[in-house]
Amino acid sequence: MSSLTKAIEEYITRLFEEAGSHQISLRRKELAERFGCVPSQINYVLRSRFAPEHGFVVESQRGGHGYIRIVQLRLKDPKERVDHIEKLVGRAITEQESKRLLSNLQNRGLITPRERLIIEVALRNQDEQFRNLFDVPAFRRDTMRAELLKRLITSLALM
Repeated sequence: MSSLTKAIEEYITRLFEEAGSHQISLRRKELAERFGCVPSQINYVLRSRFAPEHGFVVESQRGGHGYIRIVQLRLKDPKERVDHIEKLVGRAITEQESKRLLSNLQNRGLITPRERLIIEVALRNQDEQFRNLFDVPAFRRDTMRAELLKRLITSLALM
């Protein structure tokens, strides 16, 4: 990971801590000037470190007075968690995407390491069965993986 990317991420994280709030607003241009980089580097950090799968929503307005509002999702209600997961997973998800999502959910404290492992084993088993026994094409396995993932996480979220 680039040290500049890490520095920007840590700065934004510190702003959340200092604000004591689940939302902060900043200006892309000012942030770029602070770190001596181009605004597209700020965009990269926002897309890669403050994306919905990491528990954030980024609202952006471009232009001379453009701002960035970063909202940390607070998913206390089980229904909100289920809706959030269903949007993240979508209709299909690759094995790599599902592992990344499960890692992020664990890091956010929405699932335990044990739950993550159990879900990964279930997804891997399903994939192997459909690939080896039934010769199901990859795009169809991605769809089936998404469905199983949503069901497993939904059952955990409602507990």
